[in-house]
Formats: sequence, C-alpha cells, structure tokens
Amino acid sequence: MKRLTGRTAVVTGGGSGIGRSIAIRFAEEEATVAIVDIDANGAAETAELVEQCGASCRWFQADVSDHAAANEISETVAQEFGPVDALVTAAGISVGKSVSDTEPEEWDRVFAVNVKGTYLWMRAVMPQMIGRGGSIVAVASQLAVSGGISNAAYVSSKGAIISLCRTAANDHAAQGIRVNCILPGATETPLLERSFARFEDPAPYIERSLSRHPLGRFGRPEEVAEAALFLASDDSSFTTGSELRVDGGWIGG
Repeated sequence: MKRLTGRTAVVTGGGSGIGRSIAIRFAEEEATVAIVDIDANGAAETAELVEQCGASCRWFQADVSDHAAANEISETVAQEFGPVDALVTAAGISVGKSVSDTEPEEWDRVFAVNVKGTYLWMRAVMPQMIGRGGSIVAVASQLAVSGGISNAAYVSSKGAIISLCRTAANDHAAQGIRVNCILPGATETPLLERSFARFEDPAPYIERSLSRHPLGRFGRPEEVAEAALFLASDDSSFTTGSELRVDGGWIGG
C-alpha cells in the first residue's frame, strides 16, 4: 500500500512550481487530488499530469483569498471524493520590493494570497478533519528566518505563516489535526524566475543566492514535494507545529 492510499488531498497553488510537484507526488502515492489555482490553464495541466499517475483528480480555478470559494470548493471536494485528509497551501506571490517601495495595495495583496489564503483554507477543511485526523502543510520560506533583500512583503508574509502554523498546531492537536510548514530555499520555479527577472542584470543576484546555499545549487520542486509527502503521511504522525527546512543549508550555513 502506498502512503496516501484512499486519502483526499487539496493543493492550493497547484498549477505550477512546488504546488504542481506536490500534487503529482501525492498522486504517485495514490491520493485523490484536488488542485486549486487562479491560473486555470496551469491547474488543468497539473490535473492531466496527476491523472497520468492513475489518480482521481479535479481542478478548480479560484483566488485563494476568496472566503466563499474556499468553503464551496472544500465542500465540493468532500462530496465528490470524501473528507479532506491533507491540505497543502502552496499558493504564493511576491512583488519584490523594499518597505519604502512597496505600495499599500501591493502589501495587502501579498498578505491576502500568502497569509489569508493559508488561514482560509485551513479553516475550510478543519471541520472535515475533526474527529478523523488530518494533516495541514503550509509552504513558508527560509527567508522568513534569515531575512532577505527587496522582498519585504513576501518575507513578512512567510514569517506570518510560520506563526500561524505554530498556533494552529497547538489549538487543534487535541482534535487530531497536525499542522506543519516547509521552509524551502531558493527553488527552481516560475516564482524564482520572475524574482530574478525584476533586476536589470540578474546575474549578481543569482550568484549571491547560490552562494547562500552550502550545497551549491538551487532546490528542485520535487525535493520540496518529498518533504510535503512526509508531513502529509503517517510517517510524521508525531510531528506538529514544526518547520521542516528544505533549504540546501541556507539557514544553518
């Protein structure tokens, strides 16, 4: 038996990058997967890849900061596939600016997607997990611990996600719900590509980022997916309120 056989998983931000890799990896472990992304084309492409693994899948186009959408989609998933056993909140955005350069509406949007989008989806699936157990995995960032440059809203939002996971883990442990987060280092995703593309000459910034990883390279989405699988499965049954670093040694280096 695979590690997620018979379980239902929801992955937000599943249309690309880390979220896509997590959806595929869960499918390989025989989970039924629901993919949520604002990018309909990306979500549909991921769903096709998931189905190629032999898993049941459905994708939904939604803004993760939409309260009604979170409730409606989670209820639809439960009705169609059964109660949600695992939630991964991988949806995230970045504007790549310092505090003085970030407009208030940009700050609000980053927090709406990254933090509110994590809270709303936790809140939406928790009633399905109470009494049955379940695992919630949020994608934060190593920058939330180490800090970064020209990315104030993003880094701050990822720090908020870590704090949210810690308190949610304490609040809901007695209900059998485990809540953990992953701290990826720089990972080869469209988000990372867009981040470097903001600079007129990205080469020095790429070199600086690589130098911060003692392993000497960027991470791969598949490597983060393995961490998410561990936290979503019974392999981590005594793990909650934790931050799992998948950062190539960035924080410890």
